[in-house]
Order: sequence, then structure tokens, then C-alpha cells
Amino acid sequence: MDDRSGTPQIRDLPKIDIETDTRDYLARAKPHADKYKDYFIVDVDAHVSETMFWSEVTNKIDSDVWRQMAQSQGKRVNASAGLLNAVPGMNYQDAFGRIPHQQNLAEKVVPGGGHRQIQLLQRAMDSMGIDVMCTFPTPMLLLGMHPQTEVEVQIGRAYNRWFVEDILPEDKRICGMLYLPFNDPKECVALVEKYASHPGIVGFMVSSTRYKPVYHDDYMPLYAAIQASGKPLGFHAGFHWGDQSMQQCNRFISMHSISFVYFNVLHIINWIVNGLPERFPNLKVIWIESGLAWVPFVMQRLDSEYMMRPSEAPLLKRKPSEYIQDMFFTSQPLEKSNMKLLEATMDAMKAETQLLFASDWPHWDFDLPSSITSIPFLNEQAKRNILGLNAAKLFNLEVPEGKRGKAPAEMVPAK
Repeated sequence: MDDRSGTPQIRDLPKIDIETDTRDYLARAKPHADKYKDYFIVDVDAHVSETMFWSEVTNKIDSDVWRQMAQSQGKRVNASAGLLNAVPGMNYQDAFGRIPHQQNLAEKVVPGGGHRQIQLLQRAMDSMGIDVMCTFPTPMLLLGMHPQTEVEVQIGRAYNRWFVEDILPEDKRICGMLYLPFNDPKECVALVEKYASHPGIVGFMVSSTRYKPVYHDDYMPLYAAIQASGKPLGFHAGFHWGDQSMQQCNRFISMHSISFVYFNVLHIINWIVNGLPERFPNLKVIWIESGLAWVPFVMQRLDSEYMMRPSEAPLLKRKPSEYIQDMFFTSQPLEKSNMKLLEATMDAMKAETQLLFASDWPHWDFDLPSSITSIPFLNEQAKRNILGLNAAKLFNLEVPEGKRGKAPAEMVPAK
């Protein structure tokens, strides 16, 4: 830059590191947030950093034995979060230190200003213009691959207690989908029954990275309980380089491109072919953090196979693609490299009513609300629906009068 004499001046900008304030990371998002203040924006997939508060979580483990085991691991030198099965090498996500906020959000917070995690979420929400943020755990998304089912149960219970008791009471703008330890179907039913009426729990979540088939008879009481609750079931994708198929990939980019889609493809195909949409017609299902590019592939592929072999899916009364069009999908990571393909994808999946905005903050590949507002082929109401009104209807959220746009009455929950 130049000073008033016209002499070039050079100054160092503050270094971006793990201590950089979230509001500085997202400074360029704020003008967009200000521009769309009259939009109701719901972030359907953001994340808490539960391992930053792992002692708070493990202190809520019911079992004295498992609680002591977790706490003893936490006391070791250079210890990882006790009992978790995070795969070594996953620090690749920070591009070897070039995306520092992926490593750790170590910024200063206001003493006495509320739980540290709440303050971090509030800074992100305010910077991006988010009205409601639905949050999920992070390393726990790999728990489905834990060799000990009882560990998933104990940690799942403890995390849910921590989230409901320590996080949700501090800000009603923050909500969550309850973690279901899917390897234990009976425990999942117990958790649904325990938390179904909690106003901050807007649904129930299964981490997709696991080998349990969704069609097994043991899960039918669970789906019935969730359907009775009136709240949706979400399958949150993840990656696992330890999976034998993924071990064929010799670069993180290869594994990351495939793995997040792979498990959700398996589950959605099994869900449809085994007639679960017909068995539980009022159970709403969300597919989370898989992007969108895979959806038309599954729709077309399944339709083609079904028309040739309908006897193998005898419960179906419609084509598989028609069931998929009744499901919900989150937008992140939104593939925008080819707008014609994106437009065809959104048209196929009926995005105007079925797509839900997600940021995936604070992960390295997060998307801002402008990822939706900048799409040229979407009309104004479609943008409003995707950014928040679809989620408002799905989660029964109250929409302020000035943020409804011209949406039909059925798009806005009655209060």
C-alpha cells in the first residue's frame, strides 16, 4: 500500500494460525451475511470439536469402569482422546498445516462468556448469517468402526448427555441430531425414547461409516420409534482409510473423494431395495455430507436395474428414483465445477423442496451460504427454500415473519 507521500509501504499481515479468531477467518463472509439478512438460514451440518472437551464428555460415562479407562488414557503423555478409534494420518485434512483452523480452534474466548464451544459456534453463526445451526460430533463419526460395540454405546450416551446438558441450554439457535450407537439397536431405541421430546434435538443421526446393513430386522423397532417421534433420521457420511477398499488409494484426495460417498451409496440402495420407504412411509431420511453428484447416478442406476429385476424388490410400489425424490440431502460439499451437471442434478432430486444448506464448518472444505445464493439457475424462492425454509419445515422451526419470502404457507411451520 502507499502512504500519503506516494511512497510504497509494506507491512506484514497478521499470521493466520490456530489462534486466529473465527471472525477473522470468516471476515469475507460477513458482507454476504449482511446482504441476506432477510433470509432464514439454517445450517444443517456444522460440527463441534468434542475432543477439545473430551474430559467433559467422558466424565458423563455411566459405567465406572469405562469412565476410569477413558480418564486414564487421557492422563498419558501425548495421549489421544480416551477410547476413540480415530485413524492415524487424518491430519492430512489440514493440508500439512496450510489450513490451520482444521487442526484446532485455539482462539481466545471471553472469560465467563459461556461454554467455549458455544462461543466458537456463535462467532461462526454471526459471521455467516446463520439463524439456526445443527451440529454433529467429529472424530466420533468413526465410532461405527470401533471393534468394541460397548465403547460406541458408552461414548454415544456420554456425548448425548454432554450435548444436551452442557451445550444446548446456552443458545436456542443451536440444535443437534442425537448420536445413535447403531451397532447396538436396542440402545438406539432407548436413546430415541429418552430424547425424542427434547426441543433442541431435531432428529437422530447414524454415522454412515460402518458395516451394519440398514435392512436388518433388529433395526425395525428403531425406525418405528423414530417415525413415531415425527423427527427425521440422518445418515452422516465420513471417511475411513482403514477400509480395505479405500486402502487401494495412495493419496488422501483419492480416498476422500470416494469414501464420503461410498457408505451412503450402500445404505441408500439397501434402504430402498429392501422396501423401507414403504414399511416406514412417514419416516423422513436425510443424507448428510456426501455432496450431490452421486445422487443422479444412484437414481438412474437403480431404476435401470429395478425395471429388469423387480421381483428382487417386491415391496416397492414405485421406481427407486421416486423414493429418492422424497428424501432430503445436505448441500455440502457442493460440486460446482460444472453448472450444467449441477442444474440437472438439482432438477432430478427436486432440490427446491428436498435440498438443505450445510456449511460443514469448521472443516477445511466448508461452504458459505453464498454457495447457494450464487447459483445462477436458482430462482429467489428456491434459494430461500434451500437455505432455510426446507429445514424449517423438516425440523418444525419457527420462521420470523420478515424472513419467509413468498413461500407457500405449507413451507412454513405453523406456530
